[in-house]
Amino acid sequence: MGAGPAGIYAADILDKSDADVTIDLFERMPAPFGLIRYGVAPDHPRIKGIVTALHKVLDKPNIRLLGNIDYGTDIKLDELREFYDAVIFSTGASADRALDIPGIDLDGSYGAADFVSWYDGHPDVPRTWPLDASSVAVLGVGNVALDVARILAKTADELLTTDIPDNVYQGLRTSPVTDVHVFGRRGPAQAKFTPLELRELDHSPNVEVIVSPEDIEFDDGSIAALRASKQIDMVVKTLQEWAIREPGSRPKRLHLHFFHSPAEVLGEDGRVTGLRTERTELTGDGTVRGTGELHDWDVQAVYRAVGYLSSHLPELPFDHVGGVVPNQAGRVLDLDENQLPGVYVTGWIKRGPIGLIGHTKGDAAETIASLLADADTLTAPKYDSPDAILDFLATRGIPFTTWEGWGKLDSHEKALGLAAGRERIKVVEREEMTRVSRG
Repeated sequence: MGAGPAGIYAADILDKSDADVTIDLFERMPAPFGLIRYGVAPDHPRIKGIVTALHKVLDKPNIRLLGNIDYGTDIKLDELREFYDAVIFSTGASADRALDIPGIDLDGSYGAADFVSWYDGHPDVPRTWPLDASSVAVLGVGNVALDVARILAKTADELLTTDIPDNVYQGLRTSPVTDVHVFGRRGPAQAKFTPLELRELDHSPNVEVIVSPEDIEFDDGSIAALRASKQIDMVVKTLQEWAIREPGSRPKRLHLHFFHSPAEVLGEDGRVTGLRTERTELTGDGTVRGTGELHDWDVQAVYRAVGYLSSHLPELPFDHVGGVVPNQAGRVLDLDENQLPGVYVTGWIKRGPIGLIGHTKGDAAETIASLLADADTLTAPKYDSPDAILDFLATRGIPFTTWEGWGKLDSHEKALGLAAGRERIKVVEREEMTRVSRG
């Protein structure tokens, strides 16, 4: 369940095993690729290039895509078990983690995941976004925070080389944003973004990236982290270079602030009017403590990018704190920590929303190893014909889509782009995606 990278990698590894298998990949969206299509910023062609490798997997004859099917509504676990020896859930994470500070629920305070879904053209979110702030705060120093900050700061015309839908272009085109402030409560050596993501901030001819020299501080724990990780060292060197250079004259500014912990979202008449942060300081081991020194920032919108959270799947146990399905090496465990026979997890629903897309390969390999080790104990399904599930879906009246249907939608989106002088324009409406896919 789930045809994003985690599910597709699991299918590929299982297909390459010695087991005699056929695999159906169920997907809630009419189109495949999950996070790649609906979670990665549109100006990331390198990451979106992963789709080429995923295409090769879905082209395999033993792997079948069944899209536009909502688990828990269109089909339930006990029904799936009638058609398959085993079920693997790879549903990812799409909700925002909460941030418990005063004012976080004010109008103008948003979750990053919702904004990402909007600019990526997710069919289940509104078509408009309230872009009326000239100064914006982004809370968090991970790659998602950088994506949000970069999309807010860039001009809409810069994104015409991507597949952004027309409604997103029109929304960004009228945005009055001039300043985007990104806040991290710890120091440069503790930032979670990757070197490539960080350097991309400085590629726009319209956005000046600004780092304050006073935010470049290190303790023993920070220095140890620099020595232990080439990636952290590259991030810090980039930040140091930006901190000592003379400010340029690009029309928009993207400020990276460290040692500022969000304390309160300020507001009047129910709307965001500012952000209050507390200055922090390093303690010696890479952690920080508050200093009691408060700063108020004049912003009219706040985006929290403090992590994603998976949603509870019907009929499965769930750890609401960790946001994962309890499991051991991918084997789903019930509340008494007993294995749920024939049910497995991989990806973020298994380990939480951490790591890069490539990390899901190792994750999938572990889950498939568990499934193959359990092969002799799995209960055979009631129906063994591959067409039985298609008959079931047809009887339910579910307008499911297929891999062949994705080819039609793919061609349609490219044709829309060609007519506008672009490579592709993404279709947003679910009904339109389904209609084109089903011919």
